[in-house]
Amino acid sequence: MYSKKNIIIIGAAGRDFHNFNTYYRDNENYNVVAFTAAQIPDIDNRKYPYELAGKLYKGGIPIYSQDKLEELIKEYNVDECVFSYSDIKYKDLMNISAIVNEAGADFKLLAPNKTMIKSNKPVISVCAVRTGCGKSQTSRKVIEILMEKGLKVVAIRHPMPYGKLEDQIVERFAEVSDLEKHNCTIEEMEEYEPHIVRGNVIYAGVDYEKILKEAENDPDGCDVILWDGGNNDFSFYKPDLSLTVVDPLRPGDEINYYPGEVSLKSADIAIINKIDSATKEGIEIVTENINNLNKNAKIISAESKITVDKPELIKGKKVLVVEDGPTLTHGCMKIGAGTVAAERFGALEMVDPREYTVGKLSETFEIYKDIGTLLPAMGYSEEQLKDLEETINNTDCDSVIIGTPIDLSRIININKPVARVYYDLDEKGDLNLESVLDEFVKKHNLEKVLSHSA
Repeated sequence: MYSKKNIIIIGAAGRDFHNFNTYYRDNENYNVVAFTAAQIPDIDNRKYPYELAGKLYKGGIPIYSQDKLEELIKEYNVDECVFSYSDIKYKDLMNISAIVNEAGADFKLLAPNKTMIKSNKPVISVCAVRTGCGKSQTSRKVIEILMEKGLKVVAIRHPMPYGKLEDQIVERFAEVSDLEKHNCTIEEMEEYEPHIVRGNVIYAGVDYEKILKEAENDPDGCDVILWDGGNNDFSFYKPDLSLTVVDPLRPGDEINYYPGEVSLKSADIAIINKIDSATKEGIEIVTENINNLNKNAKIISAESKITVDKPELIKGKKVLVVEDGPTLTHGCMKIGAGTVAAERFGALEMVDPREYTVGKLSETFEIYKDIGTLLPAMGYSEEQLKDLEETINNTDCDSVIIGTPIDLSRIININKPVARVYYDLDEKGDLNLESVLDEFVKKHNLEKVLSHSA
């Protein structure tokens, strides 16, 4: 007698929902009994609602902590567990596989072509081999070049649905006020605000088929879709041009983390970023690994160009450096734009924030013990925002260096002078994004679009 397979989707409020929507929703062969959640604070103990889950799941689907995975497999008599989140070391990935197999279930990884959606517009994807490689600055540079050519670019960002899921099915951001309208976390603001202030529209949410349709028909127009990836995940959309950013400050990670290696193997262009901060050895290692993994990939070398609005607040000062949260936590970085600015602009000392942390931030340092003397800008909830504000204001320092892509002083009250760091992609060598995008425009007949609009 035929019976459905019972499935658990192991996730972190992003790829997991997309895998469900595109592969399992309305599929009579499977019964998704639960999602599990990891990486992001306070995203478990929710429910994937009926409005998203569809007709087969009228009660929705429960979301549990990944810590409960083994008991859930046994309780629900699970046949398969589908791993569906990103930026995880291969050893840790296989440790989860061992838990799943020992509990009696198969361990599954869906291939990109099983969940990628085809657009009726040309698609450029920007992905990376780790969190914090420089995807955002690469996406911004791509958009700026295309906009200078007169093209309408609509960005779609990898999901970060940490709130009420049924209210986040499709989100459109065209004004800074939209960030407040959609109750964005700091992580979301860091990704959306730089696009908004440059004059292009960005979408995000939960249902990426619906999001794509809205983006293709955006009221401001759409000539090109740009997939702005998250963590080191591969694209949700089938790309016509795929860019993958590699980080020589973490040489070897490009072949040791899932699914970053997948993104690199499928890239048309590999961008070695941060060559101004990396060692010659680090650059040589990542170059060799790119050539070994993907002989067809063209390589662009780039610096992450750092500028500071108030360098006088750094030189000779005791500074607190605030960096992008995910880059320091599951990205495992020990250096960010704020750190580079502190060193280049002559800070007297980088103050260790650990004795000043409160609440959730203290917990973050307990979980991620190797963060060191940097402060991650954690703001997934109102409580975390308050803890971040209190920690900064508690810290004994002369000034604060903000190394995140947004102006933190706009959303929290900081009682010290603030220097903001800006970072942009600056390609070096004969091959650059301008020439790559010129070829892309010709290949997809976007010159005709330009002539019509003119």
